[in-house]
Amino acid sequence: MDVAGNYQEHGYLHVRKFVPVEVAHAFLSAIKDGLGPEPLELSTVTAHGAQLKRPAFEIYGHQYQPMNFFLWALTPMISEIVGRDLLPTYNYFRIYREGDICLVHSDRPSCEHSISLTLDYSDGEVWDLEVARDRTPRAQPLIENWGTVAHSAVGMQIGDAVIYQGVHHRHGRLTPNPNAWSAHLFLHFVERGGPYEEYAFDKKLTVKAVNFAFV
Repeated sequence: MDVAGNYQEHGYLHVRKFVPVEVAHAFLSAIKDGLGPEPLELSTVTAHGAQLKRPAFEIYGHQYQPMNFFLWALTPMISEIVGRDLLPTYNYFRIYREGDICLVHSDRPSCEHSISLTLDYSDGEVWDLEVARDRTPRAQPLIENWGTVAHSAVGMQIGDAVIYQGVHHRHGRLTPNPNAWSAHLFLHFVERGGPYEEYAFDKKLTVKAVNFAFV
């Protein structure tokens, strides 16, 4: 694993070989097996976020629990890499199709610290993630081009990750996807004791002591 960048100054890190290619492929295969043997009917997906121009296939951790276990298990390592004490919030898997873009945007509070992990490209064509270098207040409007905003384009190989401060550093993919499809996993965290701590586990899980009774 090779970590490059200045997280404090520029708000992101490029982590090459975050997971081995074999692990990325195995994780993608496990997700596909969990969905069943039939082909994914991407053309039938109708919902999409405002940052996308057309629908994309997505699965969230609460729909496929192994994704949550992956998120929770990685929390200590991500905390160490970014130098913050983190708590997990949520994660999701997305498949982009050829020609897709993702408009430049900032994220909601559950995404104080985020990871974009590339699992595979159908055609092996690297697709950059672009991240603004300057910190901004949250809830910035969507933009379709960077204009004069200073930003970096990070070329991600399979198994590479970009860790970024999703609330305060805008990001997107404005170059159309050069692959027939590409598969990505997004993982999100907040700081323990920070301004967004209440969003830990995306407010969907109450963490409490558990006692087991045996008879």
